[in-house]
Amino acid sequence: MAEVTHATSETDATGKKADMQSILVIDDDKLMCMALARILVSAGYTVTQAFDGDEGLQLYRTHGFDLVITDLIMPDKEGIQIIRELRKENSNIRIIAMSAGGRGGATDYLKWARLMGAKQCLSKPIKREDLLNAVSTVLAMP
Repeated sequence: MAEVTHATSETDATGKKADMQSILVIDDDKLMCMALARILVSAGYTVTQAFDGDEGLQLYRTHGFDLVITDLIMPDKEGIQIIRELRKENSNIRIIAMSAGGRGGATDYLKWARLMGAKQCLSKPIKREDLLNAVSTVLAMP
């Protein structure tokens, strides 16, 4: 079941609440998903977590998000399928792919993710600063 984690709203110089960007994190490894969400929330993002690909797709279709971060190797629906389906629905979608690899290693999976439309790719384990840099870079893209 999805989990939504919110950062506290901040106000800008005029006292108006700043719009927090929303991120969907899809990973079947619940601990990894929660760790990423914690980092992102502490940086001021609103994060929704999905623990499988089908749930992630359903959440995206229902709510839309500014960014999707997806693992590539998952049991029911792999990240490459998720990227393909999301890009079919929204060619401008911002996606970050992540993987610890498998038999072929992370490099092959991440190369395919990039070819399918992921804007950035990260190898697990992911360092906090690498995650935040990738997120800010991708969110700054038109």
